[in-house]
Amino acid sequence: MPTFSLEHLESFTKNILLKIGCPEADALAATKVLLAADLRGVDSHGVARLSGYVRLWEVKRINPTPHIRVVHETPSTAVVDGDGGLGLVVAPYAMQVAIDKAKIAGTGWVAVRNSNHYGIAGIHAMQALAHDMIGISLTNASPLVSPTFSKERMLGTNPISVAIPADQQPPFVLDMATTTAANGKLEILQRKQQEAPYGWIQDKDGHATTSPNGVRDGGALLPLGGDREHGSHKGYGLGAVVDILSAVLSGANYGPWVPPFVAFLEPHPNPVGEGLGHFFGAMRIDAFRPAASFKSNMDTWISRFREAIPVEGQERVLIPGDPERLLEAERRKNGIPLLPSVETDLKELGEKLNVPW
Repeated sequence: MPTFSLEHLESFTKNILLKIGCPEADALAATKVLLAADLRGVDSHGVARLSGYVRLWEVKRINPTPHIRVVHETPSTAVVDGDGGLGLVVAPYAMQVAIDKAKIAGTGWVAVRNSNHYGIAGIHAMQALAHDMIGISLTNASPLVSPTFSKERMLGTNPISVAIPADQQPPFVLDMATTTAANGKLEILQRKQQEAPYGWIQDKDGHATTSPNGVRDGGALLPLGGDREHGSHKGYGLGAVVDILSAVLSGANYGPWVPPFVAFLEPHPNPVGEGLGHFFGAMRIDAFRPAASFKSNMDTWISRFREAIPVEGQERVLIPGDPERLLEAERRKNGIPLLPSVETDLKELGEKLNVPW
């Protein structure tokens, strides 16, 4: 698989975003979020998604020059309207609002409406780490997921991310979909022409399938757990909470009305809100206890879990954020691998917008 330097991909991505009309600062912010996904190994949400954002811009579903603003607030809460902008730009703005409120009130909570797909959840939660805060990032997403006992697509993969600082240890960074697998992983399997593991997808009739095209063919992703016997009702519940906090609370579209990112679905003709929704939280550690002692205790927590006795065949126990952190260090040094199909897609995108690959 060919690899490309971070600098090459950053330059290309920024120039594509400039071509669709993004201001320089917004293009840089969006590029940072997209490349963070590739660096951290979440390849489905990095430059592989760039042509999808351009496609939405072409059909006027993304506003490249949004007037992002707070439309309602209290000392510790706010609602942000993204004005149809790139979620890659709207989300960092809204997370900063949460951080600024936490500096004053101890905690900050921001619900977002009228946005679009915001990349990986983790990068936004991590924004709080530099301020000795715990960051929380949620978003709803394309309706591709069936609730437990249903064959109708009602929810998105609706990720949850929580970032918690430590002292000498790297931070704890949870970043997970509330489904057995994110749709982006299906897209990677499609490009590789590989089957999906059992328990990821059901077909249009509600039966388990391993076809990576199962969702595209009318089926659905399954909530975390896969089926009722393995706890899919819990994944369904988590996804529902994300949807409600991100959208019902903010005034965005929710459930089956969420505007899809995927090309094979059209937006619902009768929306119930404005755009996509997100939810962010920032919690100042010293609003609860001295930050230094908390972070020292986090070091102890992380160290003890790392020392947990592994099962046979496993090297060690991982802390949330470990695989992504290690991969980022490796990719910054050696380059970011791209599937040949993704490279071809980017080349074609560059030709269309007159941006040299």
